[in-house]
Amino acid sequence: MLSSKTSFLLLVLLLSFSGVFAQQENATEIVRQMDQKMRGLSSKSEMTMKVVRPKWQRTMSLKNWAKGTDYSLVLVTAPAKDKGTVSLKRENELWNWLPAIERSIKVSPSMMMQSWMGSDFTNDDLLRESSLVNDYTHKFAGSETLNGRDNWIIEFAPKPEAPVVWGKIKGWVSKDEYLQMKVEYYDEDGDLVSSMIGSDVKEMDGRLLPSRYEMVPADKEGHKTIMVYNSLDFGVELDESFFSLQRMRTIR
Repeated sequence: MLSSKTSFLLLVLLLSFSGVFAQQENATEIVRQMDQKMRGLSSKSEMTMKVVRPKWQRTMSLKNWAKGTDYSLVLVTAPAKDKGTVSLKRENELWNWLPAIERSIKVSPSMMMQSWMGSDFTNDDLLRESSLVNDYTHKFAGSETLNGRDNWIIEFAPKPEAPVVWGKIKGWVSKDEYLQMKVEYYDEDGDLVSSMIGSDVKEMDGRLLPSRYEMVPADKEGHKTIMVYNSLDFGVELDESFFSLQRMRTIR
């Protein structure tokens, strides 16, 4: 039989493990609610992206259609020289349509960390290749007030089998509305690569969400990209066939 001392130590260990497990479960549930609020089952949005550099700026207008985590299509509507450029995610395939050469190009997994259209957002950011809910484990790392909102700080660690590009992510999620207020992206060596900060919270299609996100690289002074949602509609009727290579060539 186990001694009372041994039994007590086992009980302490079990309670410790159950506490860690419960914390992970709660953190994962917060991330799930944040993701569902931002993504929805389907959506259509119009955005303005401004790329800022020390000596120049450029602005693009975008349209985006998305269905769940597997389908996304981004269309550039301005400026004229980029108009008609399309990026498409269809399940595990990623494609770009370049109207200037009338050619579709498949994006390899090795290109997910590359800049999207010369901005500070990556292909992974715009096409949502990785899933914050399914591809990472989650744990609490503290709390902090940002722009008057109290936030959980949650650390994301990639699962061993997950096809992700980041070594670690830290996310700030508001405790009142589950808003994604800040994200820090780290490489495999633990060095900060870039930070994304949400602001200008407003109601869009019945949901309170940040309408402005600013992506700032950690090692490039004077560089940033600002993404502003001009409109965002959820629950849009979209069939999977909408996200096709043929649609890339014809959508306007």
